[in-house]
Amino acid sequence: MSNNKVIDIHRNRERNVINIVGYSEYVKCTGAPEAATHPRRVSKLCEAIGIAMGLSQPEVNKLRISGLLHDIGKNSIDNRIINKSGPLTEQEWNQVKMHPTTGYRILSSSQKTKEIARFVLYHHERFDGRGYPAGLMGEKIPLFSRIIAVADAYDAMTNQRSYKKSLNKHEAVQELIKNKGKQFDPDIVDIFIEKVLGSR
Repeated sequence: MSNNKVIDIHRNRERNVINIVGYSEYVKCTGAPEAATHPRRVSKLCEAIGIAMGLSQPEVNKLRISGLLHDIGKNSIDNRIINKSGPLTEQEWNQVKMHPTTGYRILSSSQKTKEIARFVLYHHERFDGRGYPAGLMGEKIPLFSRIIAVADAYDAMTNQRSYKKSLNKHEAVQELIKNKGKQFDPDIVDIFIEKVLGSR
C-alpha cells in the first residue's frame, strides 16, 4: 500500500472520530471565534512535533487527533468564564480546571476515542508535578500529553485572548525555555524549538 493511501486512511479515521464526538460540540467547547481555531493549530503543532520526534505515521495520526480534541471538555464551562477579560475567581478557576476530566469522560465513552482520552486528561499536568488533575510528574505523564502541553502553551501565548495580548515568537520561545523542567518536558521543548520552529 502506498504512503498516500495510508495517510488517506488515517485522515478518514480522524474525520470519523470528530463525527463521533460531535463537531458542533467540539467547536462549542471554545465559545469564541479565535478559540475555535486554537484546537486545529494545536493539532498541527502536535503533528509537527511527532514527526520531528520520529514517531510512526499511526502514532502521529493519534497525536494529531488528541491535539484536535484536547479542549473538548470546555463545552461544560460557561462561555462568560471562557471569554472573561479580567482575573478569574477561585470558583471560576476550579471550573476551568475540570475541563481535562470532562474531556476524558466524553472521549472515554466511545470505543474509538477511548485510547486518546487519557492524553486529554493529562494535558495540563506539569513536568515538576504541580499540574492538574492528578499531579503527575516527569515521564509518568503520558508522552502525548507532554507534547500537547507544549503545543497548547505556545499557541496560547502567540495568539491574542480576551484576557491577554499575544507574545511574539521570540518571547514565547523564551517562556518555553524558562519553564523547561518545570511546566514542560525539556526534551520536547528542545525538539519543538530546534526542529519545528527552526524550520518555520
